[in-house]
Amino acid sequence: MRLIFPAAAAAALLLSGCVATIPPGMTIPGPSAPVIIDPTPAPAPDVGSAQRSAAAQVVNIEMAKRLPGRDVAPYTACVMNNATMAEIADLATLSGSSAAADAVAAIVQRPGASQCISRIAVA
Repeated sequence: MRLIFPAAAAAALLLSGCVATIPPGMTIPGPSAPVIIDPTPAPAPDVGSAQRSAAAQVVNIEMAKRLPGRDVAPYTACVMNNATMAEIADLATLSGSSAAADAVAAIVQRPGASQCISRIAVA
């Protein structure tokens, strides 16, 4: 006669001899607080009028370097309208730095900004 054990019973028999012993003086840590991961992205920084004004000044300076003698206000508006709030907050802190040129150039390359600038250049 042949005995057939279910897989779970066989596994239980095999593992029944496996017992972990804890050395004297060692403690087992208790359960810790669960880690909760918030799936929502962090909100973009709130851009106030002072930051927006500072960012516009940085963009004005960068645009004036590329378009000397021209009224750069419309070009600055194109850049500001196509920048994210986070980028505007960053631009406000970049006054006088070489990173300002890179930040403005990245925004100018976007389709919306480049189309806006093209319309102004034609007019």
